[in-house]
Order: sequence, then C-alpha cells, then structure tokens
Amino acid sequence: MTPILFSMLFVAALLLTTLAKLWLARRHLACMAANRAAVPPAFSSSIALADHQKAADYTSARTRLGMLSVLFDAVLLLAFTLGGSIQYFAVFWQGILTDSIAQGMAVIVSVLVLSSLLETPFDLYRTFVVEERFGFNKMTPLLYVADALKSLFLGALFGLPLLFGVLWLMQRMGANWWLYVWGVWITFNLLLLFIYPTLIAPLFNKFLPMQDDGLKARIEALLKKCGFAASGLFVMDGSKRSSHGNAYFTGFGKTKRIVFFDTLLTRLTPGEIEAVLAHELGHFKHKHVLKRIVSTFALSLAFLWLLAQLMQADWFYRGLGVIPATGAGQAATTALALLLFFMVLPVFSFLLHPLTSAWSRKHEFEADAYAAQQADAGELAGALVKMYQDNAATLTPDPLYSMFYDSHPPAPVRIARLQTLKGRQP
Repeated sequence: MTPILFSMLFVAALLLTTLAKLWLARRHLACMAANRAAVPPAFSSSIALADHQKAADYTSARTRLGMLSVLFDAVLLLAFTLGGSIQYFAVFWQGILTDSIAQGMAVIVSVLVLSSLLETPFDLYRTFVVEERFGFNKMTPLLYVADALKSLFLGALFGLPLLFGVLWLMQRMGANWWLYVWGVWITFNLLLLFIYPTLIAPLFNKFLPMQDDGLKARIEALLKKCGFAASGLFVMDGSKRSSHGNAYFTGFGKTKRIVFFDTLLTRLTPGEIEAVLAHELGHFKHKHVLKRIVSTFALSLAFLWLLAQLMQADWFYRGLGVIPATGAGQAATTALALLLFFMVLPVFSFLLHPLTSAWSRKHEFEADAYAAQQADAGELAGALVKMYQDNAATLTPDPLYSMFYDSHPPAPVRIARLQTLKGRQP
C-alpha cells in the first residue's frame, strides 16, 4: 500500500464514521421529538408527562452537544495526523531530548494533554450548563478543578511508568515485543482492579459502611443465598457531584465491594434495592465481568499484534502525516506508531459497535432473569422506572441509535421482559 492510498482510506473511513454518528444522532433526536407529546402506554401510570418531556429534552441536549463533539474530534484528529501536529511535536522534542524513549514519551504526553485541554470546554458545558439546566449538577467549580488535578496526578503516577515500560519493551524485546507488552498490560489492569476500591476511589468520594441494619440484614441474606462474598456494603456520597443514582460492584478478589449511591437509597424501597442488587449479582453469577475482562484482554492481544505489523510499514506513518525516523531515532518512531494506532483505531472499528452493544444487552437480560429468580421481578421493574425517571433517561430512543450505542436494553423492551418474568414467578 502507498502512503497516499492509506491517507485516502483513512479520510474516507473518518468521513464515513463521522457522518454515520451524525446521522444516528439526528434519527435519535427526531424519534424523541415525535414521541415527546405522550408517555408510552407501558409507563403512562408511573411516569408523568412532564417527566417524560424532561427526559426527552435532557437527552436531546446531550445528543446535540455530542454531535458538536463528534465534529470537533474529527477535525482534531485530522489536525494531529494529516495536519502535521504529531510530526511537529516529534521534531520539537527531538531537538530538546536525546534519549529516544524520553522523546517518544514527550510526544505522547504532549498530544494527550493538548487533546484533554481542547476537549475541556465540552465537559464544562456538559456539567455546568446541560446538567445544571436539568437539575442534576451538584459539582462546584472548585470540586471540578480538584477532580481534574487528582486525575492528572493519578494519570502521571500510573500512566508514565506504564508508558515507559511499554516503550522500553517495544525497543528491547525484538519482534515479539507485543507479547511482553500484553503481559504488562494485563498485570497493570488487574492491579488497578485490585487497588481501585481502597486506594483510588476514596480520593474522589467518601464510602461509609451501610448504617440501615434492616436493609443491611436483607442484603446480606441475599448475598448468602447467591453465594457472593464481599468485603463490605458501602454508601457513596454521589450526591456531592450529581443527583443521578446508581449501584455497582467494584474490586477484584478479596477487595470486592458493593457500593450504593446515597441518591439511590433515598428513592428506592428495601424490596427494590434488593431487586437491583439481585440484578448485579446476576452479572456475577453469569461471570459477565470475567467474560468482559477476558474478551478485552484477547482484543488487546490482537490489536498489539496488528500494531507490530503496521509499525514496520512506511506507508502507515506517512499516510498519517508522520515521517518515520531511521537509525538512532527508530526507537522514538515506535512511540509514534503506538500513538497513531490508538488514535485512528476508533475510526476503523466504529461499525463493530452494534456487536459489542448487543453482547452487553444480552448480559443485561440474563442478569434480569437471574434477579427474577432471587427477588421480585416487579420490584426490579419498579426500581428501573424510578431510575429512568430520576436520571431523565428517555423512554423512546431511536431503535437504530440504540442498537449502536446502548449497553442496556431500551426501557420499553426491558420492562416488558420483566413483566413477563413476573408472571412466571410463583
């Protein structure tokens, strides 16, 4: 393949992906507008028209902002690649640093920091305009800056040693470097899973042991029934950032925790909380988390192998606006290959979204079915309706948009399935 041909292929894929995202977003907006005037029949007795319209307006506002973000990201990617920005950083750092690994790290960090800074206005608008307008934002500017600084510190603390290790292995381990990097990547991710609940998450939120003895006893009985061992039940102060509610498992091995947002506990009944937890236990019982971890590691192995092939191809660099170095500078070029590969990968993998989303929705149906066996399906349906209402989740997504993006089944489909499961319960 020639550099010009690959450039044309890249631009065509980027154009196709960008237009597809915008087209799906427009379909989503049109679907919500067409159904805004009336609550879907299945929810007419539980959700008021005003709440339904709030959900439509909130989702529409986020979708419109997402469309602007899609256009911006496409322009930014072109500026970094064919526009010559990555090549500029490469030349700049070659003139300052003599060590090839240091040069490569400097280029990657420069691009990541600049990208983050340029995308910050979208995040600020999302948080302090869209979320604020619809009554969800509890974040203060001071807390926002504190979170950003903590994230920057953690990124440097964990990311820089990892990046150095990866580039060192790419430089020193010969043709099979990708196997060594894969091993490091797996170890790093498992380590993060292990330390996140006790060392990282508390830097951002307070986690207090559940104080409601009655609810705690009910949950512990469910855990025992399902054969799940956790290191504790915790309530997180999610309300200091947002009024959205959720519950989740976190951790790995002996550090597994069950975490409830404080906003969730104030809205759901004990029976509904039990049903939501039973759904999460369904993911554990069906080994969904383990399956996703394994599939992620398998994909990462495939991607690293592909990168190992591409980094030998001159057309890959030149087709994306980078001039590969020769001789002593070849080690820095491996960093450019790593950066380019993971920047353009989403462009070529977008059409795989429906497959991953379908797999995730399958897991949600399986977890719902398990919850119906261990708790009350009607309670789970009631909890989901409250969560749809409180989180202003649209009840009328466009089917094609949902097929591409939604990791959970659309509300009408999911509630209907739970009603069927409820009818089968003794």
